[in-house]
Amino acid sequence: MNDNWQERLACAVACSVCQRQLAPTDLRILSSYTHAPICMDCKAEEERRADYAEASKHMIGQCLAETEILYGDLGSYCYHHFYPFKC
Repeated sequence: MNDNWQERLACAVACSVCQRQLAPTDLRILSSYTHAPICMDCKAEEERRADYAEASKHMIGQCLAETEILYGDLGSYCYHHFYPFKC
């Protein structure tokens, strides 16, 4: 995670996995593995991985700890790993 996560999310013009172009109205979400913006099709693939449950538990624990320290905002960054959004 880095400090410009809001800019990376708002400005994501392509899925970081499949490189599909994302329009401002397309839903996107953060990967539980890489914390990068991905399309909803790639998120569905991610969720089918055998290690997804464990990886997402680890990510949310790490995310909450780092977000509280770095941003003082527990809701927004971690939230975008589980709830799709549009620009």
